[in-house]
Amino acid sequence: MRAPRPLSACVLICTYQRAALLAETLDSLRLDQSNRTWSVVVVDNNSTDDTRQVVERAAATFPVPLRYAFEERQGKSYALNTGVDQCDADVVLFTDDDVRVSAGWLDAACRSLDEDEQLDYTGGPVRPLWGGTPPEWLDRTRGDLWGTLAILDYGDEPFVFEDRRRVPLGANMAVRRRLIEQIGGFHPELGRRGRSLLGQEQAEFFARGRAFGARGRYVPEMEVQHHVPAHRLTRRYFRSWWYWKGVSRARVDAMHHRTELGLDLNEVPYVAGVPRFMWGSLVRDSAQTVQAALRGDTRQAVRHEMRCAYALGYVRACWSPVVSTAAPPPVRPRREPASVSR
Repeated sequence: MRAPRPLSACVLICTYQRAALLAETLDSLRLDQSNRTWSVVVVDNNSTDDTRQVVERAAATFPVPLRYAFEERQGKSYALNTGVDQCDADVVLFTDDDVRVSAGWLDAACRSLDEDEQLDYTGGPVRPLWGGTPPEWLDRTRGDLWGTLAILDYGDEPFVFEDRRRVPLGANMAVRRRLIEQIGGFHPELGRRGRSLLGQEQAEFFARGRAFGARGRYVPEMEVQHHVPAHRLTRRYFRSWWYWKGVSRARVDAMHHRTELGLDLNEVPYVAGVPRFMWGSLVRDSAQTVQAALRGDTRQAVRHEMRCAYALGYVRACWSPVVSTAAPPPVRPRREPASVSR
C-alpha cells in the first residue's frame, strides 16, 4: 500500500513595522530542509519601513517561492485573511514576524496532519528570546501570565487541544486550509490594529472550529522562539495587555454566547449588564491583590492584579458593546495546487 503524499504547506507571516526582525524570521525559514511542496507568503499591513525590500531581497535567493502581498486595511485579521487567500496549499502554517523557527519546524507541524486525516490543526511551544532581564515578579515556573509575552509551553507530551480546553498561539500553528474554507476566516473586529492590544482573533476562530467539530494536536517538536522586547517586561505593559484581553474576550463571548470554559452566557445572572461572575472575580482578585502585597508575595499580587485588569476590560466591553457582523468573511475555495517544490 502506497503511503499518502506529504501535504503541501504555505507559511503565512503578517507583518507591521518590523523589517529587521522579519529578515531574521525569513533567514531561519530558509534553513528548513523539508522535501514537501511549500512556499511562503508575507502580508505587509501598511508598514512604512523597508518591509517590501526585505521580502524582495530574500525572495531572490529563497529556496522556495516567497511572495509579498500588501493589505491596506489596518488590522491583523484583515492581513490574515488576505494571506490565507494567497496560500494555495493543503496546510497554512501561521507564524509571526519576530520569531525564529526551529530546525524541522515545518515537517513537525505537518506530520500529524499527514498521518491523521481527522486532525484539523496543530500547534507547538513558543520559547522566549529575552530582550531584557525578566522581572522577579514574573513566575517562570507557571504559565498563567505567559500569554502576555506570547510564550507557550504545554510540556513534552502531545495531546488533543479540545481534551484540555486549550488553544495554540497564533505565532505557531498549522491549520488545514479546508477548515478555514468551511468555517470562514478571522473576524475583522478582533486582532491588533497598528500598536493596539486588541486580540483574540485566533481564539474566536477556534471557538467556531470547535462548534464545527474541529480537533487539533499539541506537537512539542513544533517549536519556535519569539522575541520578547524589554518594554514588555513591565507591570504597566502587563496591565494594559490584560485589560485589552478582557475587552477582546468579552467580544468573543458575546459573539458565541459562551465563555472559553464552556459557560453558557444565556443562562447566567447579570448585574448592570455584566455577568455576575465577572463582578465576583473583580472583588475577589482585588482583595487578594492587597493581601498578597501586604505579606510581600509580589508574584501572587501581580497575578491577581492582572486578573483585575482583565475583569475591568471585560466590564468596559459589556458597557460599550460592539455590534458584531453576522460572520467573518468567507474564504475562497483553494485553487489547483501550484507547481512549486523544494
